[in-house]
Amino acid sequence: MTKKGSRIGGFSLMTRTVGKPQRRPWLRRYLSEVRAGLIEDLGPREEDLSMAQRVLIDRVISLLGLVRLFEEHARSKGLFSEGNPLSELQTLYLSYNETIRRTLQALGLKRRTPKTFDLKAYVEAKDKEHEHN
Repeated sequence: MTKKGSRIGGFSLMTRTVGKPQRRPWLRRYLSEVRAGLIEDLGPREEDLSMAQRVLIDRVISLLGLVRLFEEHARSKGLFSEGNPLSELQTLYLSYNETIRRTLQALGLKRRTPKTFDLKAYVEAKDKEHEHN
């Protein structure tokens, strides 16, 4: 059971740490757009997804948010701090990107093609039904 006001899902880790998407509206918009796009690709509605797919999407969003924050940090501070490489940050960055790639692969990288209604097949099936009756 979660505490009142606590967050779960794709933004939870960043909300508890330095990321704070509410302080970075560009990040919140980006992550929301990616989440909506993944749901549309797989769904097209969130209700159409399995719980496993929802969990995987939330993990991608959390990791993607952290990756974007690493990138922001690298742009503003550089990859070196006082002459010492930020090897832990670089290792996490590479690890998170690999995890994102594998998770997207597990979800399926291709967009789900919507089912199209084949009127001809429907009419033929109905004709066959009537012939048998």
